[in-house]
Amino acid sequence: MKLKNLSSIARRLIESYASAPPLTIKAEHELPSRARVAELLSELRELIFPGSTGGVQSIGDAALADVETRVDRMRAVLREQVFRGLHHRCVQAGGECTLCADKATKISEALCESLPDLRALLLSDVVAAYEGDPAATGTDEVVFSYPGIQAIFAYRLAHRLLELDAPIVPRMITELAHAETGIDIHPGATIGPSFFIDHGTGVVIGETTVIGTRVRLYQGVTLGALSVPTGAARQLSRQKRHPTLEDDVIIYANATILGGDTVIGRAAVIGGNSWIISSVPSRM
Repeated sequence: MKLKNLSSIARRLIESYASAPPLTIKAEHELPSRARVAELLSELRELIFPGSTGGVQSIGDAALADVETRVDRMRAVLREQVFRGLHHRCVQAGGECTLCADKATKISEALCESLPDLRALLLSDVVAAYEGDPAATGTDEVVFSYPGIQAIFAYRLAHRLLELDAPIVPRMITELAHAETGIDIHPGATIGPSFFIDHGTGVVIGETTVIGTRVRLYQGVTLGALSVPTGAARQLSRQKRHPTLEDDVIIYANATILGGDTVIGRAAVIGGNSWIISSVPSRM
């Protein structure tokens, strides 16, 4: 049986689409697809950590052809999704969007060029996890099963895309990892090599956080911002709001560290369940 007032409901929804600019979606400038971005993340994971998605691995010349195919396929999907984000934002701002296609091409190609360097950086994180966790039986186990590595992998890719000025897609990537792992890392955070998140559930790392080399976090750690008055958030969007952790810092479970002026000095150790809103000196 047909729903009563179906035409009226549909008409009112369409009118709402047109009158609510943040979510007004017109033909040919749709937002990026969550499903396609998830596919992209899976393809990138296989390129960075071969075999991690269960695929059969080639050898010799076949391996070169296989990787070339994967990179090209990933590039095409990335370009499409980055273009959607650029095009949507451009049209929302009233632009004619004549440069979005070229910009999306440049961003996708630059990300491809970054893949070897991203892999080297991520391997430093894998080694940090293996050397920092006596329960780890091998780096393969770390790559295949540790949620911290999954979240850091997504963050590092998203961070690179953000550096390349891709809108929307970087946050989609880290939020997909957030949903899967319970670890929330904003793509705008700056995180050095050999980063280890042990256990991971409930970790939050805010947008302007700066983290040095060989830093270790445990579950439930929050690197956040102090609360701001209602309506003031947009005024602070470009300011440093989250803490800085220098090299070799260890933060134990459920510690909360807040504020853009808060600096945790080199080699400092923060105990579990701590509440910190002022700087802690270096132990070096």
